[in-house]
Amino acid sequence: MTGPGEVKKAMKDERKRPGLAILNRVIKAFFRSQEWLSRNFDRIFPGKFRVDGHQDYRDNIVPPYLKAGQVIYDVGGGKCPYLNYESKRYYKAYVVGVDISEEELNKAPAGIYDKKVCADISCFAGENEADLVICQSLFEHVKDVEAAITSLSGILKPGGLALIFIPSRNALYARLNRLLPQELKNKILSLVYPKMRNMLGFPAYYDRCTPKELKRLAEKNNFSVMEEYYYYNSVYFYFLFPFYLFWRLWIVLFYIFSREQAAETFTLVLKKNS
Repeated sequence: MTGPGEVKKAMKDERKRPGLAILNRVIKAFFRSQEWLSRNFDRIFPGKFRVDGHQDYRDNIVPPYLKAGQVIYDVGGGKCPYLNYESKRYYKAYVVGVDISEEELNKAPAGIYDKKVCADISCFAGENEADLVICQSLFEHVKDVEAAITSLSGILKPGGLALIFIPSRNALYARLNRLLPQELKNKILSLVYPKMRNMLGFPAYYDRCTPKELKRLAEKNNFSVMEEYYYYNSVYFYFLFPFYLFWRLWIVLFYIFSREQAAETFTLVLKKNS
């Protein structure tokens, strides 16, 4: 949160450089207008093309699988675990946080994790104790996704479930992500989407992060695919309407020829076989 001293300093800097302050406001107003155009244009598309995949995962997919007394592994949740303190108490859940960054784990709200494990999920040996694994927006940052899937199998009890939300390697933003240097990507996203500044810093590889590949790897590693959900919406190109229009046309054509392979993001519900 910005403190009073920082606000005063920012106001003082603006008074010293009025031209820069005006330019900054103009740029922000321009991006807001482009986002408004993109959001309103989006209304012409069928509902399935407008669903926010991550929001659907959090609000509609995970909740039905939460049961009282579960051992839940939140893999990659770091400082932003799925459960809050109230929901954890309600379900009497035992929550284990697994993340490659100890710093991220330590930033999580107090009392959320009953146990913290600082480990790379692609080389983590589980104890077959979890009833449920929650894994959201992690696999794109893992260099070896097959090893990560194997680790999830080792975490779960037989019959346990893994709920995995994944940005797709096939998405246009993912293709650009792999091409641009990390520092340049961070600067662009910080400028266009200031609210994302705290989410930057983790390189993305998108190793085999497509519906076809993930389902193949799951079945190879003792999982059955119970449910699958596909989403054709993202906000990355809202900032410039011509880009957004091009991206939307691309999505429609890709979907016509490839169906779920055109998904921007997707969720798989995997059950570990006995």
